[in-house]
Amino acid sequence: MTPITDAEFQRFQRFIFDRAGITMSEAKKSLVSGRLSKRLAAHGCTSYGAYFEILREGRNAEEVQTAIDLLTTNETYFFREPRHFELLHRLANEAAARGQSMRVWSAASSSGEEAYSIAMVLADRMGDAPWEVVGTDISQRVLHKARSGHYPMERARHIPPAYLKRFCLKGTGTQQGTLLVDKALRRRVRFAQVNLNTTLPQLGSFDLVFLRNVMIYFNGDTKRQVVARVLSLLRPGGHFCIGHAESLGDVSGAVAALAPSIYRKP
Repeated sequence: MTPITDAEFQRFQRFIFDRAGITMSEAKKSLVSGRLSKRLAAHGCTSYGAYFEILREGRNAEEVQTAIDLLTTNETYFFREPRHFELLHRLANEAAARGQSMRVWSAASSSGEEAYSIAMVLADRMGDAPWEVVGTDISQRVLHKARSGHYPMERARHIPPAYLKRFCLKGTGTQQGTLLVDKALRRRVRFAQVNLNTTLPQLGSFDLVFLRNVMIYFNGDTKRQVVARVLSLLRPGGHFCIGHAESLGDVSGAVAALAPSIYRKP
């Protein structure tokens, strides 16, 4: 297998931009090479150009999805960025006190840790009151992982101990070193494949949306388009959380800043 060339990398840059709106810098060349190398071997390709032809021909939709999965998957963990979960606690308490329902969207849920973190808080704060968590991602592979709710135990380091005991099962025997999110909680979380760079499906409206650590992969125009789509599903008075390393800046004026990375829709 020959190393990926600049020209081949540029073709994959265009591929993932067209499919997912993601802009990959030159620094991602080794990532592309490493993540796709096994796919080249699986198809007996001796170059990245030959593998790209398989994707370009359009006859293998499953392989196209596999390539998208490999190039868009990002690592996440439970209860990332605690200030957002402090906000969620407060909003859930207020909704429960008013007897109102609550819907939360994890718009780039990856392998599900964010969505289940949200669900733990809602189950704790709202109990049997009507609430729902929707987790979406472009990658079918990570959605399959998310639906299973099965993770290495080291992922549990940020889960509050009371939540870990209440909402997770500790693996034993052949499953030692893993945790399984409780089935009752898994049933309250709905996962679906959604490409934020295209027209969104009918997901309903939400009281709180998490769109964290995603915009860093988009150029300016794509950021504005994605944020506009996502905010169209946020109810008036709803809250919007982005990554601490991100800013809406000139991306959108549809929400007002409350704190760094936290916004509210008028």
